Amino acid sequence: MSYALYIGAERSATGHGWLAGYGDEPSGHWLQVTPAEDHPAGATITVGVTADAALPGRLSEIPQAARTARYMGVNYSHYLGAPALLTNGGVNQHGVAVRDVWSPSRPDLVAMTPPDQTGPNYSDLARLVLERARSARDGVEIIGAMIAQHGHSSYGGNAHLIADDREGWVVIECAGGLGLWVAERLGPCSIRALRPGHIGVIAQQPGQDVLFPPHFLETAQRLGWHSPGEVFDVNRVFGDGRGRRPGVVWIEDEMTRRAERPGGLTFADVVWAVSTPRLTGDSAGYGQIVPLEAGTPEMRRMMWHAPVGPVAAPLVPVFLGIDRVPLEYGRHRYLGRGESARFVDRVHEVTGAEAISEVPQGAAATRSAVAVFKRLMHLAFQGGEAWVAELSAHWRAVESRLAGELGDIERSADILVAAEAPDLARRLLTEHVEVRLARVLAEAEALAAGYEARLRAGIGLNMTRTPRTPDQIW
Repeated sequence: MSYALYIGAERSATGHGWLAGYGDEPSGHWLQVTPAEDHPAGATITVGVTADAALPGRLSEIPQAARTARYMGVNYSHYLGAPALLTNGGVNQHGVAVRDVWSPSRPDLVAMTPPDQTGPNYSDLARLVLERARSARDGVEIIGAMIAQHGHSSYGGNAHLIADDREGWVVIECAGGLGLWVAERLGPCSIRALRPGHIGVIAQQPGQDVLFPPHFLETAQRLGWHSPGEVFDVNRVFGDGRGRRPGVVWIEDEMTRRAERPGGLTFADVVWAVSTPRLTGDSAGYGQIVPLEAGTPEMRRMMWHAPVGPVAAPLVPVFLGIDRVPLEYGRHRYLGRGESARFVDRVHEVTGAEAISEVPQGAAATRSAVAVFKRLMHLAFQGGEAWVAELSAHWRAVESRLAGELGDIERSADILVAAEAPDLARRLLTEHVEVRLARVLAEAEALAAGYEARLRAGIGLNMTRTPRTPDQIW
């Protein structure tokens, strides 16, 4: 499912826009920085889905770009049978940020989807944008070209929100195997939530604010879903027809109200939007907030990252220029697809590669940040609204302190780069991130110990099959 939120620069107190959100997937998640890379002529990549996917298809090969950009984001191992590694997006060295969100297509389109569909899946498209796009519009055009040239492997309808320092774009990719997609531009005054991805009434000619392939309208008319002269509502014609869901209406209205205060939306407002228990719970696999700033040096491009839903975890600033991700926040066996049937040692290697864990022994020997924060989340949830509010207040105070440190660390990195010491700048950023991530992990363990003790001494741990969780609005 997932959630994305775009804030245009003119609605922001910081003078720049924001792209925030999370992915709703049950498998383990991990933070990853992928370096820029040159690829030989004729190189290809594997894209698509297999016969095991919710909507089956075939894997295929498409050409790789000559050079792919450095980017960071969150990977995970399972969603509706799509082959790992999967991603919902992140931010690249050019300042292009991507979020992926479900967007249910019209049931007729889902039924039309060929069982041997080929082409990039939702995750492939997000990764291709991160690897290749130099602007948000460039990202839209990459998705359109990929679908036109190679097809699209759908799980029932999907959307991407792509943004840079100038604009955002909502892109919807329809199921059905017909090559249908549409994109709507978001400007500096926009506040837009996807939960799910949604586009309403659009102009019926492509232009600066809307893009779609030549057969988009014609297909709707040929199938009898739209008549010439009528307004074209994308959600009514090609989507589930439900319009803006209650959760989208609520968060957009609340953020619009806050934006009308003197100064506009603050960083704390954006954090609130991805951490409020009305929208964010156990299903949120992580949290991300990307500041969409112009002119930021590549090394200092940054993403605020939470290892689980920010309702129970802090968002910590992570720089694109770091040399490594702490092992605790990297890939672990916890909730990894297939890991319950694998061994770390190689004694059973004779039975096949599937018997051997994909996680190195060194990583398996460290704490999993996802597991630690999931434990904290479910302890706090059992204590009810008061504990959730208490925990949130603690992490919001931590984030405020972290935000206050950023100016000094960024200036220090710039001074080192100006002194022709970029390696020292990278080391500075890496150690800054490592220390902060380690600190909040230790705090999470201490908080969890306290909450568990209070539960055991009080109402007891909830051993029913009905979890205690905050009420959410969808």
